[in-house]
Amino acid sequence: MTLRIEPFGSGSGRLVHREGPDDILQLPAEELIALFKSAGLVIFRGFTTSPQVMHDFAGRFSTRFNRDRLRPVVAGSDGYVQMVTEGMGYVEPHAEQANSPFRPDALWFCCSVPAAEGGETLAWDGVRLWEKLRPELKQLFRNKKLRFFQRYSNDKWQRFMGNGATLADVQTTLDGIEGVSYYVSPDDSIYLEYVCPAVVKTRYGGQDAFANSLLSERKNTLGDLMSFDDGSAISDDIVSEVQEAMKDLEDAIAWHPGDLAFIDNSRYLHGRNAYTDTRRKIFSSLSFLNF
Repeated sequence: MTLRIEPFGSGSGRLVHREGPDDILQLPAEELIALFKSAGLVIFRGFTTSPQVMHDFAGRFSTRFNRDRLRPVVAGSDGYVQMVTEGMGYVEPHAEQANSPFRPDALWFCCSVPAAEGGETLAWDGVRLWEKLRPELKQLFRNKKLRFFQRYSNDKWQRFMGNGATLADVQTTLDGIEGVSYYVSPDDSIYLEYVCPAVVKTRYGGQDAFANSLLSERKNTLGDLMSFDDGSAISDDIVSEVQEAMKDLEDAIAWHPGDLAFIDNSRYLHGRNAYTDTRRKIFSSLSFLNF
C-alpha cells in the first residue's frame, strides 16, 4: 500500500495521506509502529473510517482499553469507543488522565463530522516544550511533583478497571501504584490523592517531556486542592510562564471527515478550540499499547 508521509506541525508529528486502497486495517503494522515511536502523533487522512474501524485499528496495537469517566459510550463497542461531547468551549492542554493513576499509553480520535468553524484538536509536543523552559523552572519541576485530588463514584472507577471489576480489584491495583493514597467511603466512592512528576520520560526514547495535567486541572480538581507535593501552591506566574513557552508549539488538527489520529500520551499534550456547531462528531478511544 502506498503512503505519503509529511511533517505535521512544529513538533515530531506526521500526517499520513492515502495513495492507494482506503482500508486502514491493511496498513503494515511494523511500519506504523516505527513511525509512531518516532513521531508521537500520527494523523491518517483519506481512509474510510468509523468509530468501529478506529476501535479495530487500535486493537491491533493495544493490550487493553480504558474509558473516560465523562463521555458517553458508543453502542456495540464494549464501552471502549466514546463520543467527545463534554462542552463546546476551549479545552486546556493536558495529557489524558495524567491526573490519575489510570493514565493510558495512547489516545485515538476519529472524525465523522468536523465543526464548520473551530473545534480543532490542539497538540503540543511535550519534549519540545520541556526544551523551551528556562533552567530555573526545569529545576523547580524536577524538585517538586504535582499533587491531584479526585473523587471516583462506584460507576466511574469501574470504567477504568473494566467490566466486572470489584472494589477489591481496584484496591489491589491502587495499592501497587507509587504516589497513591486513597479512602473508600461507605457508598464505595473512592477519594484519591495522586502524586506524580510534572516531567515524564517518553515511552519511546526516554526523552524528558512536559506531559501532565497541570494546566487543565489547576482549577478543576477536588476542592481546588491541586498543589505541589509539599503542599505549596502552583503560582499564576509559573502557569503563565509555561503557557508563554507553549505559544509557538501549538499545532491544530483541522479535522477532515474520516481523519484518524494516534497520539502518544507520554509525549504529547492535547486540547481543543471552542466551537458552536452542534453537528460536530469526534470519537475517542484510550488504550495501553502492546509494543
